[in-house]
Amino acid sequence: MNIDRFVDGIIRLRWWAALLIPLITLALASQLRYLQFEGSYRIWFGEESPILRQYDDFRSVFGNDDALLIMFRDDHGVFNPKALGVVERITEALWQTTDIARVDSLTNYQYVHSDPEYPDDVIVEDFIGDPSALSPEQLAEKARIAAGEEMIVGRIVSADMKTTMIAARLTPKAGDDPEVSARLKAAGEAIVARESASGYTFHLGGGPILNMAFIHLGEHDVKVFTPFVLLIAMVLLWFIFRRPSGMLLSLSVVIFTFLIVLAVQVLLGYRVNNFTANLPVFVVAIGIADAMHLFWIYLVGRRRGMANRDAIRFSVRKNLLPTLLTSLTTAVGFASLAVSDVIPVKTLGIATATAALLAFVLTILFVPAMLAILNPKVAQSEEEESESHDAFSLGSARFVMRHDRGILLGSLLLFTLIGIGIAWVKVDSNTVRYFKEHVPFRETVTFVQRHLTGPMAYEVVVDSGEKDGIKSPEFMQTVARFTDAFKAEYPAVRHTTSLVDVVEKFNDVMNGSPTIPAERNLIAQYLLLYSLSLPQGMEINDRMDVDERQLRVTASVDIVDTSLDLEMMRWVEAWWAQTPYPARVNGQAAMFAHMQHDVTDTLVESILLAIAAVSLMMLLIFRNLRMIPLFIIPNVLPIALVVGVMGWLGITIDLGVAVSGAIIIGVAVDDTIHFLVKYREARREGESLEAALAYVYHYAGKAIVFTTLILSAAFMIFALSDFVPNVNFGIVTASALVIAVLIDLLMLPAWLSLADSGKRSLIA
Repeated sequence: MNIDRFVDGIIRLRWWAALLIPLITLALASQLRYLQFEGSYRIWFGEESPILRQYDDFRSVFGNDDALLIMFRDDHGVFNPKALGVVERITEALWQTTDIARVDSLTNYQYVHSDPEYPDDVIVEDFIGDPSALSPEQLAEKARIAAGEEMIVGRIVSADMKTTMIAARLTPKAGDDPEVSARLKAAGEAIVARESASGYTFHLGGGPILNMAFIHLGEHDVKVFTPFVLLIAMVLLWFIFRRPSGMLLSLSVVIFTFLIVLAVQVLLGYRVNNFTANLPVFVVAIGIADAMHLFWIYLVGRRRGMANRDAIRFSVRKNLLPTLLTSLTTAVGFASLAVSDVIPVKTLGIATATAALLAFVLTILFVPAMLAILNPKVAQSEEEESESHDAFSLGSARFVMRHDRGILLGSLLLFTLIGIGIAWVKVDSNTVRYFKEHVPFRETVTFVQRHLTGPMAYEVVVDSGEKDGIKSPEFMQTVARFTDAFKAEYPAVRHTTSLVDVVEKFNDVMNGSPTIPAERNLIAQYLLLYSLSLPQGMEINDRMDVDERQLRVTASVDIVDTSLDLEMMRWVEAWWAQTPYPARVNGQAAMFAHMQHDVTDTLVESILLAIAAVSLMMLLIFRNLRMIPLFIIPNVLPIALVVGVMGWLGITIDLGVAVSGAIIIGVAVDDTIHFLVKYREARREGESLEAALAYVYHYAGKAIVFTTLILSAAFMIFALSDFVPNVNFGIVTASALVIAVLIDLLMLPAWLSLADSGKRSLIA
């Protein structure tokens, strides 16, 4: 295709391009009023995910393991009329709340005990009836009894009797709908607001609070970061160009791009999540570079004395190939995230890859058209008379050629030292640590772990192998041995609960021995008597399946690294593998722990795919196998160095870092492409090594530095997020891009200086 004829066509249809692109954008942007946020845990897993299917199977048998939790602390102990009155009122209010299936608290705990007048009778009743009717002595006796109740200590009341929890179990599938989560969160807040006169500080936790925390952080980031990054881009563009045309044209392209892509997402039925909410910032970061390079070379042409249309043709000729290639490689970098099994990462990759290509199309069509219409006044400059031999460009080229060996050796030593840190990098995908410590949900989790119990739950489902098998003494004794061994092996396991506790309690009341009876019939009688004594809504069908074959053991566990989560789950299943009874760890904590594999796979697979795709593209363009190291090393090194620093500093890899790897390659290679394309141009025109390097510094050096400045500033905005993967993504990506530009402007030229100093160029 003749580029000048293409540009002339754009200039001829300039008014159509200048009007239609904004009008189409506005028409599509009208769909953004239907934009919705998705915060359910299910968004992190594909519908075909075996982890999700396993969890759904668990819930179909045992019901919802999700709950709305309300906690508070009384430093004088909760066994007083005021604190217990609060517990009673909150318990009743939660029972009357829609989407709540069951409420467990200190007041309605089903206390199993004997009647002093009839020792052979077992009574199951609410632990505390009317708190206001109890005398101080009776309250003290209740506290003494509670301290010996293993079924509640470390679960709904702390060992020091100062902290208590009211747990409202959700109805099946209630936690899957963001609207239900919002309604339950609002209901919980309203309930504790009515208790504000008590003076207690209440903490809300559980699935609905987690879901809404995801949604609120996503909404906050998209509302705050999008205008913030646009403002930063405006300031930097004004500083670079010192004229409104360069600033507004560059910003227009990215605004059109992210509005169109978001609108298309809405039209396709997608909801915004914590990762895709960042799409506008990504588009500003990656889309603004094309417009900047185009306008930069346009100014060079005008300052050299070219007419407006000649400068437009000159700029498009210089930039069409490199901007096309950079858009393709950036799109490849993001598209490589589509291999991820983590759905928000997959959707982000596809959407942003589309945005990268759309930004290129809009840049090539809209910017030349607007320049033809605006015809900005640009004063001719004597400094631009030479195409490549200004003092800065020549000085930079000579410096690199004079110190090429030193630059390479010094870089190699430094990079090796930093890269050693990769050996100490760990992966952690713990959901709680996705939030900064001051986020209310994270504060609640910290409060629970410090004052009450482990805030994470493992649901261990044990199969007895036969119908009614859970009533077998051997089976129950094995469960009891398991819980003791689990807590002894891992101090992070704070509390376990199962029907074994009920049987032991009954046997203690009846026979004075908190053990498993040796008779199967006696166990069956205990469970039947207990279930018949329970009030409506407090049944035990959430602790076993309908055939009474499978038993559910819930372990409350502290927040730990995901690697330890996986270790503990492996230990559980290995322990049971040595018995006649198979077992599997389930629940939301287990789901997110298993997602660590997806995080690691995303990092490795997406990076390898991006490297392979980018290298293949560059090979097809330059048709020189000897150049493959020039494609790979400058763009892999930044990732290796940043991950090495993380290893040295003890920072773990999470979803944000996993996402950043392929993106860094896709974006960082842009500078390499601009460098190599312009270097090849100069060498093919017969320029010497020194003149060719000067040519690159003249036409690409400043633009590369300025685009990296804008890119890094845009990505660093994520450091302000309360969503930790966003923070880590921003810091890692911005740092890697700064390292990448140093490699491209120092290490890469030094390499070419050594390898390309002969008559026959390596790249030409």
